[in-house]
Amino acid sequence: MVTMRAVVYDHFRQLPEIRELPIPTPSPAGVVLQVEATGLCRSDWHAWQGHDDGIRLAHVPGHELVGHITAVGRDVHRFDVGERVTVPFVCACGHCPECEAGAGQVCRNQTQPGFTHHGSFADFVAIHHADVNLIPVPDELDAGAAALLGCRFATSYRGLAHRAKLQNGEWLVVFGCGGVGLSAVMIGAAIGARIIAVDINDTALATARTLGAQYTINAQQSDDTVARIRALTEDGAHVTVDALGREDTVNDAIRSLRPTGRHVQIGLFAEDPRVPFSAVVAGELQILGSHGMRAADYGALLELVLAGKLRPDQLVARTISLADTPRAMAVMPDTRGVTVIKPGLPPVS
Repeated sequence: MVTMRAVVYDHFRQLPEIRELPIPTPSPAGVVLQVEATGLCRSDWHAWQGHDDGIRLAHVPGHELVGHITAVGRDVHRFDVGERVTVPFVCACGHCPECEAGAGQVCRNQTQPGFTHHGSFADFVAIHHADVNLIPVPDELDAGAAALLGCRFATSYRGLAHRAKLQNGEWLVVFGCGGVGLSAVMIGAAIGARIIAVDINDTALATARTLGAQYTINAQQSDDTVARIRALTEDGAHVTVDALGREDTVNDAIRSLRPTGRHVQIGLFAEDPRVPFSAVVAGELQILGSHGMRAADYGALLELVLAGKLRPDQLVARTISLADTPRAMAVMPDTRGVTVIKPGLPPVS
């Protein structure tokens, strides 16, 4: 039996370990990829903490990835062995009512590597419904940048460009300057928005400023974050983003909007928050979710990246090996910047 290395956990909140597992075989409409790079995302940490009731143990996490096709199912027609590709973290089936309506990101039969089945914290990963979900990646695109397109950049891009329809010159406030929040800052800057970034870490706020935020607010040092935002924007933001998934940040985000403003929720909650719906009704506010982006919509995002208007590689703070990944997962809540895993690297610890 031919095997591969993978990060595996048998119990939630217990340190994962590196194991040898069989290399997956492709489903009839699927492929197997050799993983070139994969991002360590807060969603992976949430799943490991037991916040996702769809996880079946033992489990291999990982859902942001780029790799080369090594095996192809008999029903795959658009792709072949050797091609370099990425995928949305929500893989659509292609034939349900949502997919037929152009909303594959909320496909009722969706599969998610690292959630519904074993993911990309491994040498190889299986991807289903390949013809619907694979996105060709040019060789010149940095592997770390390509991996980040699968989740945080695609989710932020769709949330701002498609859901909120953010416009040049509008005020955008981003709550939380981790990987998702900073990608939202970068996308907002590429669109031409005026941006305020909110966090409790001065280093993260300094990074947000270098990536396009005109103003930053340390919420721990501000007497009234909402009042400060309203003063800077002269009536409230047009669009807010909560990239953290905390009740206090989503409340501040909603209260920071001007009448008819739009709030985009990207951060995941451990449990449902209380939301100030009196403000929603009084201001006729819109509350919008962003749950990834279907593969067919990646063209405009890739164009921005290839043109140099978006630089996902600027968010990569560290690159580690597969062997270093279990410890990196454990310390993720205290880690700033984006971590990219390259299975081919030797361990650094």
